[in-house]
Parts: sequence; structure tokens; C-alpha cells
Amino acid sequence: MADQIRTDEINTVSGNADARSKRRPEWIKVRAPSGETYEMVRGLMRSKQLHTVCEEAMCPNLGECWGAGTATFLMLGDTCTRSCRFCDIKTGRPAPLDWQEPNRIAQSVKAMNLRHVVITSVNRDERPDGGAPIFAMVIRRIRQVQPGCSIEVLIPDFKGNRDALKIVMDAQPEILNHNVETVPRLFRQVQPQDHYEWAEATLRNAKALDPLALTKSGIMVGLGETFDEVVAVLEDLASWGVDILTIGQYLQPSKKHMPIDRYYRPEEFAELKRIGLELGFKWVESGPLVRSSYHAEQQVRQLSQRYQFHLRGES
Repeated sequence: MADQIRTDEINTVSGNADARSKRRPEWIKVRAPSGETYEMVRGLMRSKQLHTVCEEAMCPNLGECWGAGTATFLMLGDTCTRSCRFCDIKTGRPAPLDWQEPNRIAQSVKAMNLRHVVITSVNRDERPDGGAPIFAMVIRRIRQVQPGCSIEVLIPDFKGNRDALKIVMDAQPEILNHNVETVPRLFRQVQPQDHYEWAEATLRNAKALDPLALTKSGIMVGLGETFDEVVAVLEDLASWGVDILTIGQYLQPSKKHMPIDRYYRPEEFAELKRIGLELGFKWVESGPLVRSSYHAEQQVRQLSQRYQFHLRGES
């Protein structure tokens, strides 16, 4: 078909060394964060001693999201026990868990009058439960202080621990998100302490533990994978019962991080979206600057049965 991209064209990546040295293409433009609402959110985060993945991971949508009065909260501290080569969050020995953190986040959600909130965290592999109780606490606390606010949690894999995951699912988030990030062939290179099987266990078990929860996952492109490998991951995610899919361009945070193999073109993202919808995903966000939390509120409003139940005061 003339309006579709040929797979052999997509799989042919010429001049990878040159691609790394080129400037970002014109379709990747990040607006510097500014504005009154942005400054208000930034001040609130500092006053509550909170962290956001928006800042820690240098998200390209920080200005857009903060300017709209939304943010993705980062819990369990700002130090991760894993050393993924795409991520700008620092690695090391984390401080003890802060059991007051859920209350501070909930109060910030109330102060911002949020209708939807995304909660994520660093990995806490030093704990058998991975910090799962903190996730459950913040979900329940937000529901107490800000009724009607929908909640998405972007969780670690908890090393595939079903019991830890159950702690989170029992708190009934509207969306349970865990990103696979890359294709299986690149897992050890991109995220050496992670396993594709742990991602599968997390997403399959989440749906089994709470069929009403929407499950979600995402992948970055441009790390050296082929187009066909991306499609194979999409097929896996669909077979695991994932409802929502996000696909975005990997952007290198610094020279010490994994280099960009190539920039995907807008029409390639459009083709991946078409394939994802054909595979049966209920929602697909696919674009150069798409990240996990992008348009998350719209996803909940249109897809979540649980959100409708909570609006009616049902459990």
C-alpha cells in the first residue's frame, strides 16, 4: 500500500555512526519549561520535599505537563538500586523508606486539585517487597483527601514477586503500568538488572489479580532494535492482556548514557500505532516525545470502569 511504510525500508538503517553525530531532527523539539503554573508546581514540589520523575528523568514533556498543572510523582527516594543505561536517575544505596511520603504526595495532589495523578518510583531491590506498601498507602491516602481523582501507578517489576504486586493491586489503582522499555535482545545491555520475564509476570499477574484495572506498558525506540523486534514486543504485550501502549523515541540524557542508534521518523511512529491498534490495544500513544504518562488522564476517562465506579461512590 502506498500509504504504509515498507518493512524492509524501516529495517534498513544506514550510517548509524553518522546518525549519532547529527543534530536532533526537526520533528523533535522540546520547549523550555516556563509559565506561572509551572513555577507554582515547581515551588510546591520543593516545599513538600517531593521528587518528580519529570525532573529526575529529564522528561521532554516537563514544560507541557507542569504548565497544565500535572506531574508524575517519584516515590521511594531519588536513588535507584539499578543502573539502567537510559535513565538519568542516580544509582546507589538508597535511604530508608519515608513512611510519611504518601501523605505529603496526597496533600500535594489536593493542593494542585488534580483530577488524575501518576505515581512512580525508583527500584528498591534491597527490600523483599520492593516498596510495594508505599504504593498502596499513597493510593488509599489520595482517595481519602482528593475524592474523584483517578490514579495510575508506574511500578517496578518487584523481580516478578506476585505477593508484592498483590499489595499494590489490592489498593485498586485505575491503571497499573510497567514498561518493558526495550526488546529482549537488548535487555542486558540497556537495563542489566532487569529481566523480560519479570515484566511479563508483572503485567500478566496484574490483570489476573484485578481484571478491572487497566494495564499499560511502553517501549523506547532508537536503541539499536529492529522494527520487526519492536513489533514482536507489541505482539507479546497484546498476548499478556495489556490495554494501553506507549511508544516513544529514546533521547540520550548525557554522553555517559546509552547512545542513540537512530531517530525514528514520524511516519514510523504512525505505522507502529496502526499495528498496535490492529493487535487489539485499547489505546496507543506513539510519537517521538511520547512518554509513559502522556495523555494518561484521557486514557482513564475513556477506558476505566473503575473510575466510573469511584465517581458513583462504588467500591
